[in-house]
Amino acid sequence: MENWSVDQVCNWLKQRNLGELVPKFREEEVNGAALLALNDRMVQQLVKKIGHQAVLMDLVNKYQQQKSGPGSLTSCCEMTSSKFPEVVDGKNPKSFFARHKTLQWTSSYALPDFPYDVKCILAEKKCPDHSMRIRIIEFLQADMTKYLEGSLYPNSQQYNIVINALLQAYPFLDEDGNGFLLWKRALKDRFKYVRRPIEDDEQVLRNKSKFGHRRGQTRKPPLAENRPGDIQMQVEEEPVHFEGSAMDIHIKWLKQEYMKTQRNWKEVNYRMNVTTEIRRKMIRDKTPLKDILRLFPFLRCPYQLFREVQLLTHMDIYKKTVEILEIHSENILSLYVVRNNPINIMLQENLKRQTEEDVRKYMRMTAACLLLPDVFGDDSNLFAAVNEEVKAVTPVLEIKDPFNVNSCEFALYVEREEVAQLDDCTMALAALLAAFHVFGIPYPKRIHRTLNFLDSLVFGVRSP
Repeated sequence: MENWSVDQVCNWLKQRNLGELVPKFREEEVNGAALLALNDRMVQQLVKKIGHQAVLMDLVNKYQQQKSGPGSLTSCCEMTSSKFPEVVDGKNPKSFFARHKTLQWTSSYALPDFPYDVKCILAEKKCPDHSMRIRIIEFLQADMTKYLEGSLYPNSQQYNIVINALLQAYPFLDEDGNGFLLWKRALKDRFKYVRRPIEDDEQVLRNKSKFGHRRGQTRKPPLAENRPGDIQMQVEEEPVHFEGSAMDIHIKWLKQEYMKTQRNWKEVNYRMNVTTEIRRKMIRDKTPLKDILRLFPFLRCPYQLFREVQLLTHMDIYKKTVEILEIHSENILSLYVVRNNPINIMLQENLKRQTEEDVRKYMRMTAACLLLPDVFGDDSNLFAAVNEEVKAVTPVLEIKDPFNVNSCEFALYVEREEVAQLDDCTMALAALLAAFHVFGIPYPKRIHRTLNFLDSLVFGVRSP
């Protein structure tokens, strides 16, 4: 059933007297993998009649029970929960099992069995085209959803594990060293696309409020202006004179594409390259940041920020930042100057509660990132606001629950406006440094030693 096409799923529905559901299943492109990933909330959105809902869920559940054996992942989770009865009786069993599942992913995740046509392309070691990429992402999303028992909110670490497994199995998918961010963004976009039809669900609303609903609200008003005439009028009112109609077309396309859930990243890269000159001219001319982001909203995406730096400096700032934290994190944490710092104390308390080495390493790298300004005697408030409101006007990070793997949040702010949401401390540090370079913002004096140190390691240039 996992490898069924949409047509096969529709035939299966007809054979079980559920032919009324076929048009909706075709519209939503429900294939075999998606069918097995359906949960109660999704079924309620797809199927209006309660009787049909019950029959459909019963058929799917029976198939999954027949397929599940003693060694299946589901059985493994059930056995695990029976081993820890004292935790279930505790105050927060949900967080325990969520954390336990995260650790299981770290050691045991295996890629799904891709359909035959995908296997053929991967066996030939060819970079897949756009439609084949979508197929791969669909199967990864369905596989993750089944493992998470229907949840549509994987955490950052689970995204990382899945994409790492994909690139380790098929290294040729890591195009130009940027494959990790591209595939991860595509997988996250796929989950957003699946969540979109269930906006009225209580859990979805709660999670949207927690994870970036403010950003969604700022995007909603332009949706009413997506008619060609309105967009043309909006561009004409901008305080920038574009070089001919070609530039105007590129900018309109980028603004429209940004509003989509499924984005053509290859085309985005091309059009961002073409518009680099006008964008750099706007930044040199001190055009307000809000105007730049309105014309080039993809600068809100960390991947595009990193690409912009690479266009300017021919340096992979994200890759360099990973190397910096991996090499220097232990040295930073061993320094006497940070021993009694509140961040370090918080780190030590959280390390006592963790035994998984990958999680402990993640915590230590996060702490090392946050302690950098204290090492150089700089003002940490101009570097990151930890569990506090952002007050700095220059680029700064907002970080909430930095040592909680399941609920930590990272965001980049410029001029007290959220520019981008980030996955972890490494991406956050790279985005912070990138923002200064991309938007042409001078380093504040009270943080310049820290930023100059990072500059010297990333770009190999020493500043006075």
